[in-house]
Amino acid sequence: MAEETPQPAKKVLYEGRMAFAEHIRELRQRLRYSVIALAAGFAVSLKFSEEIFVLLAQPLLTRWETMQPDNEALGDSSFYFAGLIDPFWTYFSLAFWAGIFVSSPVIFYQLWKFIAPGLYKKERLWGIVFAMVSALLFAGGALFCYTMVLPAVCEFLLNYATNSLSVGDSQVGLRPLLGMREYLDFAKKLLIGFGLIFELPLVITVMAFAGLVTHRSLWKFNRWATLLAFLVAAALTPPDIYSQLFMAGPLIVLYNISIILAFFITIAKERKARALASDDNDNDNDNDNGS
Repeated sequence: MAEETPQPAKKVLYEGRMAFAEHIRELRQRLRYSVIALAAGFAVSLKFSEEIFVLLAQPLLTRWETMQPDNEALGDSSFYFAGLIDPFWTYFSLAFWAGIFVSSPVIFYQLWKFIAPGLYKKERLWGIVFAMVSALLFAGGALFCYTMVLPAVCEFLLNYATNSLSVGDSQVGLRPLLGMREYLDFAKKLLIGFGLIFELPLVITVMAFAGLVTHRSLWKFNRWATLLAFLVAAALTPPDIYSQLFMAGPLIVLYNISIILAFFITIAKERKARALASDDNDNDNDNDNGS
């Protein structure tokens, strides 16, 4: 039998370098398409940045106009800008974040095209499911924040406005003077924060499938998870207790939903493991009887 002729070391090294170079070219191509998509999304968002800002401010403006007849201290529902360049930077920043959201399907598709060739067919299918569920959960969290949390938090904070704040014989008034950039930072932080926390069930589900956690370990950690929920809420929300409660509450609920999901996954895995162990024992007994 003829032995295979070993390839020269230089040839092997050269082919390895070519494979690496091809990998880098593929990465550059995917990055280029992603940047083009982001630039297009940014350009479109910048054109409609004023409309997007009004849409983003709608929860605040709606509550403001509803409360204004009963609270003269609120005054007109208008935003201000302290510096001449503030509106430009506010719209620019808003267009950038909106551009990321608009172009995210293309960006995720390019990321998928980069990693998919190295995956098996079943792994590709699960990857598509993971990406779709992740996007839906993030959008659902942001929508929950926009429709439920932002209006309630804005109403709570606007209640601080008053014409009759008394200290002894002195009386002063508190009137809101809302800046564009400050409100954008406030709303953006809440929307992104709620989008991220709604990913918790998906993350824990993946960890349960991987065998990193079980419903038993998650339940034992429940007390600390509650404390951690308030710490995360304090880090991701503006520094008011109302916003933190609005985030910590859903986070605790989502964690307990994740325990239920992990329960079904763990039970199914343990049942499968017992079935495999039983089959192995039956095979061993058959072999013993045959011998």
